[in-house]
Amino acid sequence: MPKLILGPERRTHPLVWCAAIICTIIAIAVIITGLVVFAGYMIIKPRVPYISVNYANLDQLNYSQTGQVNLQISLNIKAENENAKAHASFSDVSFILNFHGLKIAQLRADPFDVPKNESVNLAYVVPSMSIPLEQDAMEDMDASLKQNKISFNLKGDARTRWRVGILGSVKF
Repeated sequence: MPKLILGPERRTHPLVWCAAIICTIIAIAVIITGLVVFAGYMIIKPRVPYISVNYANLDQLNYSQTGQVNLQISLNIKAENENAKAHASFSDVSFILNFHGLKIAQLRADPFDVPKNESVNLAYVVPSMSIPLEQDAMEDMDASLKQNKISFNLKGDARTRWRVGILGSVKF
């Protein structure tokens, strides 16, 4: 009888086999889920909803040489959803209107929905009380009035969420 080089035959414990089977099932489930999500993404081809300024107008401007400014600005902001198969919801919408680093107004909107392939307009009329300008801002205002062009900065952010059929919602 030949001599065994590896030694006596050993058997794998049944708990090790159970753990291996469970890990295999989990790995297959993760791969299938990834394929389904990727296929869904390729079918829906989602686009990120966005917000843009559609219209802005300086309705009224009263500027005194002492550096006090009163103004009224009309803004039309457009929230657009170009997705053909996904409904979009916007929340925590907030904008800050600035002139030369000076906060003029904070604009907010309640949560709203934008249906598939549609847009929603947000209209704002921003009247301000008397705003005192610092020396740098006064010089900018004087230069802007001479050029007949006054620049304001509008910065903001919003949370968006897609609702895609039975898949539920996706946050951005």
